[in-house]
Amino acid sequence: MTPVQRALAREVLEFDLPGEMSRLGTELAAGHTRIARTLVKEGPLRLTLIGISAGGQMHEHVSEGPITIHVLEGSIVLHVSGAEHALATGELMALEGGVRHAVRSGPGGIFLLTLVAKEHREA
Repeated sequence: MTPVQRALAREVLEFDLPGEMSRLGTELAAGHTRIARTLVKEGPLRLTLIGISAGGQMHEHVSEGPITIHVLEGSIVLHVSGAEHALATGELMALEGGVRHAVRSGPGGIFLLTLVAKEHREA
């Protein structure tokens, strides 16, 4: 993936989500199993477009702040607290911060991850 050559924070940001999704799809087709592209990084807010290839996964991890996962294409299975949640295109799930979760996708999928990060303040 190429380094970011665009602003991640400013007063107004506009995105062509179908175009961004197409680029992720091209990179996944080239053999990558997971691609992430940060769209916004402003204060505590992070928006990241994530693509997972067929059979791909994200190992269990924790986000300190609350997150939402909005499936834009395909489908994913979210593993949360011992339960599986199948999410298809158009579906959205929200998790509190500190909840361990993992993601996998049989057919592949693209989702928009929104995270409210804990801000690191200097003393």
